[in-house]
Amino acid sequence: MSASDLEGTLRDALEDERKAEATYAAVIEKFGEVRPFINIIDAERRHSAAIERQMTRLGFAIPANQWHGRAGAPATLAEACSMAIEAEIDNIALYDRLLPGIADDTVRQVLQNLQDASRDNHLPAFRRCLEREHDGGGTGGARDGWGNRGRGRRGGCRS
Repeated sequence: MSASDLEGTLRDALEDERKAEATYAAVIEKFGEVRPFINIIDAERRHSAAIERQMTRLGFAIPANQWHGRAGAPATLAEACSMAIEAEIDNIALYDRLLPGIADDTVRQVLQNLQDASRDNHLPAFRRCLEREHDGGGTGGARDGWGNRGRGRRGGCRS
């Protein structure tokens, strides 16, 4: 893989992580500090930072974030969970496409770690989120143990 190909690979990965962060930020803006969005948005920020560190190490320019403030949230929290499931599946598939062509061992390990986090942590958390929303009526807030809907840190989905 040439340096320009590796730079393009890292840009593609960074773009996808930034898109997820912006989307999850829009969900939090609309529904409050609901889990797992409040946890996973921090992970997406760490993912972006990990890619940026590799770009810096390799002497590549870090592109401006084109996603900041550009994503929207669906009408319900259940739809947000479904959307996040699809985003994580797409992210895993992106890394499936990118990883085989990477010769740089460090970059390959970093991207493999990001894919593992999406597959092993984020995707299951969003699937649990969707299950809870369906179990709770699916109208935007999860029910607590007493049948009340919540929207704060304790409401919504939990991972």
